[in-house]
Amino acid sequence: MTSMDLGLLVLRVVVGLLFAAHGAQKAFGWWSGPGFAGWTGAMERMNLRPTTLWATASVAAELGGGLLLAAGFLVPVAVGLMVAQIITIIGQVHLPKGFWNTKGGIEFPLSLGAAAIAVLGAGPGAVSLDAALNLSWSDGIRLGFLALGVIGGIAALAAPRLQGQHLPAAQAR
Repeated sequence: MTSMDLGLLVLRVVVGLLFAAHGAQKAFGWWSGPGFAGWTGAMERMNLRPTTLWATASVAAELGGGLLLAAGFLVPVAVGLMVAQIITIIGQVHLPKGFWNTKGGIEFPLSLGAAAIAVLGAGPGAVSLDAALNLSWSDGIRLGFLALGVIGGIAALAAPRLQGQHLPAAQAR
């Protein structure tokens, strides 16, 4: 294992498990999270309808994408899911609160998203399921999943507007 592989392993596991933990808060109520019913209510307050669909997509992006990234498995898929969630959560919740995390701003989700994109660009490293299964991803495939994530996040931000609703002021996450 090279120092680059070690660095990618640490980055992947930390970012992936942080994402997965946020998803577990939403799915199961772990670590003082809202649980699925509470998260579905948050989707309702954000005017994301159908709320169950959006809540499920959000949990899948964070919990599923985070676990995939941590394992280094299907990394382009994982990062695409995570980028969609990051764009959505920044636009819906964090952007109105400014930059710094101390006020609930974009600093933390932006950092996680940038780290996930860095892993996408560098690849998962030798200590990953993708490497163990000899899965390699062309630049076109990696960029394609990144583009899908960006489009998905923008679609989630546009959904309330397309339904004739306006976005509320930032809601508690």
